[in-house]
Amino acid sequence: MVFLQKIKDIGIIGAGDVVGSALGAIFWFYLASQIEPEEYGEIQWLIGIASAVSYVALFGSQNTIIVFAAKNLKIQSTLYVISLISSVILSTIVILALPSFYKIDTGLILFAYVINTLAIGDLLGKKLYSTYSKYVILQKVLTVLLGITFLHFFGFESIIFALGLSYMFYLKRIIKCFQEMKIDFSQLRTRFGFIVNNYILLLSSGLHGQIDKVLVAPLLGFTVLGNFSLGMQFIAVMSIFSGMIFKYLLSQDASNIENSRIKFLSIICSIVISLLGIIFLPTIIEIFFPKFIMITNAIQIMCIHIIPASIAVIFESKLLGKLNSRYVLSGRLAALAVMIIGMISLGSVYGIIGIAISLVLSSITLCIIFSIGVKKL
Repeated sequence: MVFLQKIKDIGIIGAGDVVGSALGAIFWFYLASQIEPEEYGEIQWLIGIASAVSYVALFGSQNTIIVFAAKNLKIQSTLYVISLISSVILSTIVILALPSFYKIDTGLILFAYVINTLAIGDLLGKKLYSTYSKYVILQKVLTVLLGITFLHFFGFESIIFALGLSYMFYLKRIIKCFQEMKIDFSQLRTRFGFIVNNYILLLSSGLHGQIDKVLVAPLLGFTVLGNFSLGMQFIAVMSIFSGMIFKYLLSQDASNIENSRIKFLSIICSIVISLLGIIFLPTIIEIFFPKFIMITNAIQIMCIHIIPASIAVIFESKLLGKLNSRYVLSGRLAALAVMIIGMISLGSVYGIIGIAISLVLSSITLCIIFSIGVKKL
């Protein structure tokens, strides 16, 4: 019965992630069919900048909030206020720094990413899995509705503004948290080390996730970035299951609940998903996205990334659940270094194939270092 309840909880999280990711994928795939790869790459570049800067604002990282909420420590509102103030300041800087047309758009989506991360962390930490799923699905529904509407009425340049608007209802959860607990900076003192380690971890993992968007454009141009970003959209869909497992496991590991069978099944699923991608994705891209034909060979290499990345999140959950973020931080920094060096060296020589290889090498690096950390727990 306990195992069945765990499957049910994962299913509830999965409902939100699968439906939400499906809706998000539908939007991005539809957008790719309507605009040129260069325009697609330009949008992804600006989103990458906003996303990367949002991690700087998030002193209260999602994993930190999940762990503290799972342990019933009333510290979320304190982390929220720091992160929100930082996001307003950084949004203002981004608005002043970027080209005039994108000023408000990119600043808005930066703030949106921050409130999304804070609210989701609270919901998962409190094990409110059903509410979490509703929030995720609603945001993706708004992405599709607002995104397609803005695309046809105002052009592809308005997409970022539409995406930013789709997150604004998360403010409701933030406000509720402030009503439930008071801001108390004294609580940070005894937990400062764990918070800072997770903050640095967030920066490294966040930059690792966005570095392709930020660097590929100046290195190889928006067209290559557009092709690679479409490939990463497929990888994101294929990674839904491992992301869902991590969201479930982190609060469970923080509560010292063992889930060995769930972890084993997730690894098997990641292998199957990777193989299916290698076999079928090149044909799917050729048929439905002929403008993005450049990615067909690279996508098979990118699919290999699914396996080590899925194993890595299991190790990461174990380490963070034990409040041991040192190896997680080391792994993220090492993976980021491998990604940057690989993109500059391999990308310059082999183009999009080199970038795909760099992605796989970075996830393997992450998995190895995390496994070492788990063995030394």
